[in-house]
Amino acid sequence: MKNLFSFLLIGMLCLNIQAQKKTKNEEKETVEFKIDSSSVLTLNSTIKSLYNVISGEKGKERNWKQFKFLFKPDAKLIPSGKDKSGTYRVRYMSPNDYIKGSGKWLVENGFFEKEIHREVNSFGNITQVFSTYEAFYSENDEKPFMRGINSIQLLNDGERWWVINIYWTQESEENPIPKKYLP
Repeated sequence: MKNLFSFLLIGMLCLNIQAQKKTKNEEKETVEFKIDSSSVLTLNSTIKSLYNVISGEKGKERNWKQFKFLFKPDAKLIPSGKDKSGTYRVRYMSPNDYIKGSGKWLVENGFFEKEIHREVNSFGNITQVFSTYEAFYSENDEKPFMRGINSIQLLNDGERWWVINIYWTQESEENPIPKKYLP
């Protein structure tokens, strides 16, 4: 009986230590990554925040709390491109799906996406932005490894801007970015 009691006591102590470690890690994450609510007050600040939050040098963690804060619930990120057979396809992701699928890669490789041109169309509280981008592994790189266009749909609810969808494709030899979407 003493052995059973000792075993249970040690087990409870281990669980308590693990719970304390988890709480300290959660507190650390909260302290490190805060949400900048001013980032969604204008269309320009919302687009700028979108590019900034996914960009960073190799080894730099991203502020995924801020990333998720930009999106309306049920928003989608939709990359498009040709599959191996040459057929254009799309993939629908939630912000969480994007983080799970790309978050580790962004940190391991470094990634900077920089807007180089913008076309904006608005009607009432909805806005469609064609945002031409260049992508780099490091902010110090001179030549991008990729370019493309993000089609970003946004909603202004009267208090802030929300990203509703981001639908994008990369430039290719057979699909160059038209001059009207370049600086």
